Amino acid sequence: MQRLLAIEYNKLRYSRSSRILIIAYFVLITFIALIASIEFNIGKIEFRVADQGIFNFPYIWHFNTYIAAVLKLFLAIVIVSMMSNEYSNRTIKQNLIDGLSKKEFVLSKFLTVLVFSAVSTIFVFSISLILGYSFSDFTEFSIVFSDLEYLVAYFVKLTGFFAFCMFLGILVKRSAFALGFLIVWSILEKILYAFLNFRVFKGTDTAEHIMQFFPLEAMSNLIIEPFSRLNAIQAAANQLGTEIGKDYSIHWYQILIVLIWTAIFVYSSLILLKKRDL
Repeated sequence: MQRLLAIEYNKLRYSRSSRILIIAYFVLITFIALIASIEFNIGKIEFRVADQGIFNFPYIWHFNTYIAAVLKLFLAIVIVSMMSNEYSNRTIKQNLIDGLSKKEFVLSKFLTVLVFSAVSTIFVFSISLILGYSFSDFTEFSIVFSDLEYLVAYFVKLTGFFAFCMFLGILVKRSAFALGFLIVWSILEKILYAFLNFRVFKGTDTAEHIMQFFPLEAMSNLIIEPFSRLNAIQAAANQLGTEIGKDYSIHWYQILIVLIWTAIFVYSSLILLKKRDL
């Protein structure tokens, strides 16, 4: 395992574009802290974003993991480029000639996916802890370390998404086409949901129940938007006589669906590689 990770590390170390994207990803996550300094002046009313409770424990775990997950496309580009470079530079063929099996090759890529997901999760945890202790109104131990399941969901979400990107990189071989396929797949899921929701199962929740088993929708369902949880939004909704009835919890079956898709993507990558003439 250490040998496989060392091989992938050396490949990434000598790829300038990958280094830039990885650094940009973590820098952008760090910029979440800049939200704290944003101030709005509406007439005589002045307020800071940080004072609205977005960095309060335990809400910050939900908010930061959601925002950081939006930026995952940067690492997705690294994953896809990593796969396409194997074909364009013929390193995959050289690795197999040097004794690396196709199973070990796929495993090395998946281990890289796990490392990216783990490092990102630890980084978000650290940033959230610093911001929380700096701005949160609640710093009791029991409150600070509640809702940590959002970090678990974040890790699983990244792992599933990067495994999908790895599969697309092997399937398409070209990074631009693989990313294009990813975008097209996302659009197709949205179109299918709209068709099911407004035409086939109009007025019911059946469309949501069906779409939760599709890969990108399953990953999206792990961490839903946190903004409607803010007290200001809840208060505004109550004044308008409406109720925000969203379920913000992390459910075990949602994690299981994404884990199953992750296994499918990894296994499909191996099958595809075994059948392909390199």
